[in-house]
Amino acid sequence: MTKTALLIVDMVRDFTDPEGLVFYPQNREILPKIKTVLDKCREKGILIVFLQHFNRKGKKDKKTENMRPNCVEGTFGVEIDPMLEVDEERDYVIRKRRYSGFFGTDLDLVLRENGIENVIIVGTKTNCCIRATVTDAFYLDYVPYVVEECVATNSEVVNEVHLQDIKKYLGHVVTMEKLFAMLKDGRI
Repeated sequence: MTKTALLIVDMVRDFTDPEGLVFYPQNREILPKIKTVLDKCREKGILIVFLQHFNRKGKKDKKTENMRPNCVEGTFGVEIDPMLEVDEERDYVIRKRRYSGFFGTDLDLVLRENGIENVIIVGTKTNCCIRATVTDAFYLDYVPYVVEECVATNSEVVNEVHLQDIKKYLGHVVTMEKLFAMLKDGRI
């Protein structure tokens, strides 16, 4: 049994679809790369977890008071992008209401139940959701691997700054090529 999981962070239609409420093109650009990583991880029997940003419709939420509405329940915006197919029998879909995939969810429990030690992280908002999830993974003693071609935000400078910080303080930043070599060799 592999000790690695793939966390796909917030690749939902409000972020990835041109009709989405908070769409930006960088998310469309990384989708095919994430699909390639997803396929490779499935081949290797790696646990797949989709983290799904989700806001309740019409309910109080301090975080959303000063933000543009997005990822509201009952809208197409919360749907995982159709390019990334969810295997209903094997994959986990975990809804989250804050930036970190760990905060207020059962992600840590799911990972521990499956004997996971390493987390490969891909998805959107490097400066918010990726960074927060990586930070919490580090605090919880997981080894994070962020795939640099498979994360994005709406500024390349901001994206690069956060990847540098993650690499220096919190985990590993790897290319797809390096990730695939590590998977082939059984290093993660």
